[in-house]
Amino acid sequence: MPKLTLDDIDVRGKRVLIRVDFNVPLDTSEDGSPSVGDDTRIRAALPTIRHVLDNDGKAILISHLGRPGGQPNPDLSLAAVADHLGSLLDERVRFSSNTVGETVEEVIAGMNDGSVILLENTRFDPGEKSNDDEFAEALAALADLYVNDAFGAAHRAHASTNGVAKFVDTAAMGRLMESEIEALTKVRDRPDHPMVAILGGAKVSDKLGTIRALSETADHLLIGGAMSYTFLKALGHEVGTSLIEEDRLDTAESLYEESNGKLVLPEDHVVAEEMDAEADASVVEGDIPETLMGMDIGPATVETCRDALEGAATIVWNGPMGVFEIDQFAEGTTAIAEAVADATDEGAFSVVGGGDSVSALGRAGFTDRISHVSTGGGAMLTFLEGEMLPGIDALSDA
Repeated sequence: MPKLTLDDIDVRGKRVLIRVDFNVPLDTSEDGSPSVGDDTRIRAALPTIRHVLDNDGKAILISHLGRPGGQPNPDLSLAAVADHLGSLLDERVRFSSNTVGETVEEVIAGMNDGSVILLENTRFDPGEKSNDDEFAEALAALADLYVNDAFGAAHRAHASTNGVAKFVDTAAMGRLMESEIEALTKVRDRPDHPMVAILGGAKVSDKLGTIRALSETADHLLIGGAMSYTFLKALGHEVGTSLIEEDRLDTAESLYEESNGKLVLPEDHVVAEEMDAEADASVVEGDIPETLMGMDIGPATVETCRDALEGAATIVWNGPMGVFEIDQFAEGTTAIAEAVADATDEGAFSVVGGGDSVSALGRAGFTDRISHVSTGGGAMLTFLEGEMLPGIDALSDA
């Protein structure tokens, strides 16, 4: 069922509670104060915020940041994010050290149309993660309209992403949410072929449903990262000291067999004795010696992936190919990023999601050469599996 969008609602003179995803990394400035380390998610929310401001609504922003455990933590305050947002919008962004309550309601009542305020971290309240009705209703009391633009948190049934919608008359999706759903629906439900899916990361268990779903729709499913060693071990290969999930070996074997040859595993590996920047790295083909650990896909595997991506019409990528945070183990992930970008230049529709994959794209300078960069890793996987996202399900039907 289609959901309401910003184009379906009139925000003029209205208090618009916008759930954004400002769960961004914080760095320490030279003066010791916190500052935003990566503002990708903040920039992604700007179209929705600007729509409300340009149409004389009052933008009331809520978000979580980190995992404060349901209690205030000054190290996870959104105050620095408010300052950064102000510089991006080029106008004042008020900040409230409270999230709900009479004080916040009074401040909002005094706001002018076309102004914006960011409230404190929703996870400072234990009612956020438990989707507590009392906290959700207190959030709803701040607004005339609710807009969810936090795709990265849409797979969580929390008070600010799901529960609040029960207590407002109108709940719509923002511009970011709308673009995410459009891109991912195209990949999931009506992809052009050939379709190539690339999955990496640490655990098979995190992506079981996604692997099953993509095995049905993709023409090739390329597996990398630590999760590939669980598959290789399940198929009888030696993987040395590589990370594996012993309790998923039978499942991995079944998934491989069920894929009917679509699932492609690494044929060579960059290995080392330990996960360290100073470790001696080498390339091995086939089985990994017992004292070594797989850290990245090798050059032959990279070429196999490049061949699969050549001529692709649809590409979806989630998860790094190795320990890309360490430079000498980052070549496989960077090569895949370049190959996906090249294929996009040749006409493929590409979607990349997951923090590590997106970070790798940014580090390599390929972000602008991707059709759609998703702001949600877990939410993207859940959507591709065909599961309902609570943050979307709760919105008003169009």
